[in-house]
Amino acid sequence: MSILNKLANIFSPRPQSSGRYIPIYVKCKRCGEKISGRVDTWNELSPEYEGGTEGYICRKVLMGSGLCFQQIEVQLTFNGKKRLLNKEVIGGEEIDAEEFYKDA
Repeated sequence: MSILNKLANIFSPRPQSSGRYIPIYVKCKRCGEKISGRVDTWNELSPEYEGGTEGYICRKVLMGSGLCFQQIEVQLTFNGKKRLLNKEVIGGEEIDAEEFYKDA
């Protein structure tokens, strides 16, 4: 490999892994606004050692851009291999991507 190819590999952007980001779509219970967010599984997970098993947790607080300032908390639980096990939404309800983009 030539030196130019090595330099190109160093400075070229790395391909994004499809499993790095987990999208979150919620709907506010108070005003009905649809809000999206995402979790970066490389940087935003905290280790959880309770119960003798290895895993991770993440807590996100989302707020809409409208007149309602209701905070919607999303708590995610992951196993040791960073696979999503559970998602709990407080202050809103979880919706899928299809519903989020419908009527947008």
